[in-house]
Formats: sequence, structure tokens, C-alpha cells
Amino acid sequence: MPPRLPFQSLARSIPFRPTPSAQWPARSANRFTASQFRPYSDSKATGTNDRSGRLDAQPADHVSEEQSKVSEAMGKSGPDMSRGTPVEEIVKGDKEAQEKLPKVMKDKLKAAGNAAPKGSRSYSTMTTRTGGGDELDMGLVGVQTVTKLPTTPGLKFEMPSLPLPKDGHVKHRYDPVVEQVTNLLMRHGKKSVAQSNMALILQHLRTSPIPTINPAKPLLPGAPPPSHLPLNPVLYLTLAIDSVAPLMRIRSQRGAAGGGVALQIPVPLGQRQRRRAAIQWIMGNASKRRNVGSGRGSFAQRIAQEMIAVVEGRSSTWDRRNAIHKLGVAARANIVLPKKR
Repeated sequence: MPPRLPFQSLARSIPFRPTPSAQWPARSANRFTASQFRPYSDSKATGTNDRSGRLDAQPADHVSEEQSKVSEAMGKSGPDMSRGTPVEEIVKGDKEAQEKLPKVMKDKLKAAGNAAPKGSRSYSTMTTRTGGGDELDMGLVGVQTVTKLPTTPGLKFEMPSLPLPKDGHVKHRYDPVVEQVTNLLMRHGKKSVAQSNMALILQHLRTSPIPTINPAKPLLPGAPPPSHLPLNPVLYLTLAIDSVAPLMRIRSQRGAAGGGVALQIPVPLGQRQRRRAAIQWIMGNASKRRNVGSGRGSFAQRIAQEMIAVVEGRSSTWDRRNAIHKLGVAARANIVLPKKR
């Protein structure tokens, strides 16, 4: 039985006719316009871009020539163009050209080189040694060199005298108040930023006007006149902090009066503790101030303004200090003194 599928028809070749591509006419690569024509140096034909004959294409005159023309137009005497530059100036730095000069000009250059410069002395001002010693003769000034050697062997210089001065240690070279304020200004361990803010605070205090002292809120006794404060910004800062520093703090002790009732007991503070409390109060009030500037130094400027307000008696830090002192005076009866045996 023959198969139903015609295999002979499947084996026929399929004609493939490619699509004819569009052919564009080729353009000549050597196309020149009138504006792109550039003749050679030996050709006589010139294009439209040849500007060699124009006035603005000619080279400018030399400074001397220009000055000569201007002087001639104004009727004045200008530089003499008939005289040229001397040969000595032309070959001044060229040794090869100097060797080719005539003997007369060589002798002239040598005589000019051996002449003493203008303003020089005919004698020497160098120090000389006197006798066989190591001292120097300084002329009219009777100065002798110090040849004292250190007494301790192995040292080039003498040992420093003890005790060291207050600012002689590298870690304690700043004022204690400045160092404490800098440490309290520091955030995230960035002490360099705190030192920059401290410098801005001192600069603002130094450039501020003379403060007006409020008699109702006096400063520490023995304070200098207000006109002297901007001259010493460190003293200005110390006076503002110590004037509002509290003398005590109120500690609440539970069960001291019996029955679990908290009893308020005043506790005296040391110098650094008093200054720390005052600095924190001033920084808190400065953070609430309105920002009048912009940039990184705005907070330092607000702290400096709060310092000035403290000295002038306009800051609310005075009320906070007076409230603590008033409460401490009222609670002084709660202090239990040790009994004498």
C-alpha cells in the first residue's frame, strides 16, 4: 500500500529572492566651498579668507615705536629710534657671543664686571676673632658669647627649673576655665570642633561693645571695670561663669525625716562643680535663643551673646541661681551635723 504523504513534493527546492536594497548615489569626497579654500604659500591665487592685506592683520608696533608715533602726533619729544640697544646689553648673558667679540669690547666688559657694585663698602663688616679665644670681636659693641656648658653630663642644654610654670605642661597650657568650657562644648569626641567654637566665643567677646552692669545683679567683688573686659576675653568668660555659679545643690534624701518622706538637703559644691553647673545653664539658655546668623559658628555666637547677657544681668540664669540659694537657705535646718563626743 503506497504512503499517503507525497515525499517527492517535499523535496522540492524553495526559491529565495532577496529584497533589493536602495542604492544611493555616491558623493564626491573632494567638495570645496569658497570659504574652505586655502591656497599654498607659493600659489598666486588667493581665496576669500585671505586677510593678510587688512590693517587689523598687520603686526603691532613695538612699544618704543608706538611711543615715538604718539609723541610725534602730540608734538613732544619721544624716544630716539635711530639709536639701538648697546651690544654689551645684548651679549650680557650669552658667553658664546662674548667670546666672539673684539678684544676692545672684551676688555670693556671685564672692566665693568670688576667694578664695585653701587652702594657697596670698600671695607669688610665681617666679625673677626680676637686672640686665640673663641670670642668674637663685634666692633664697637662689647658683646661676649656665652659658653656655659650644662653641668649634667650628656645634656646639650640645662635641665628646666622646678616647679614648672603653670602653662609649661603641654596638656595644661590653656586656662582652666577655657579648657573646661571646651570639654563641655565637645560632642561625639570632636575636640577640634569644640576648640574652633571656643575661639569664636572669645573672638566675639573681644569684639563686643563695653557691657552695661546692672546694679541689682552685681558681679563678683573685685571685678575690673566694664571697659577692661573686652580687652581680656578669658577674664570676661571667667567673670561671667563665676558670677552665676551656684554655691550649693539641693539633694533629695528619702526617709531622712521618717515615714518615707523625701527631705531636701543642701550640699556645697567645689569650684569645678560650680563652674560646670553655670556652663550647663548658659549652654541651655543659648540653645533656646533665636539663631541670628548662619553657618557652623552660629551656636558659638549664641553662647557668646548669653555670656554678655549674664554680665549685663539680662539672663534668666540669675533667677535660677537665686532660686537655688533661696531654697538652700530655707532647707539649712535639715542638715544633720555629727554629734560631738
